[in-house]
Amino acid sequence: MAKVIDITDKLNFEESPAITIKGQTYKVNDSAETMLKLMGLFDGKSEAEAVPAAYELLFSEEDREKLKDLNLNFKDFMTLIEESMDLIRGEDDDTPSEG
Repeated sequence: MAKVIDITDKLNFEESPAITIKGQTYKVNDSAETMLKLMGLFDGKSEAEAVPAAYELLFSEEDREKLKDLNLNFKDFMTLIEESMDLIRGEDDDTPSEG
């Protein structure tokens, strides 16, 4: 019989991570499928095409509507995308990236 190991204790089945802006919390889709799609987006498309697609993958329609109401400028919007991607890659250290 082949070797079998149980990795259940090593997996995280908790809620998705989230980002807070002005006291409002937005869940970030951290599924493996999302990350694989994001990697493909930024690998095969220009930033102008990849960023809007990433935004749709990272946030639910409901959260995108709420984020739209913030009227973020382009620099802040890019910070939102970058921080969200860092969060799901496990690169968050509670210190926002410098951009």
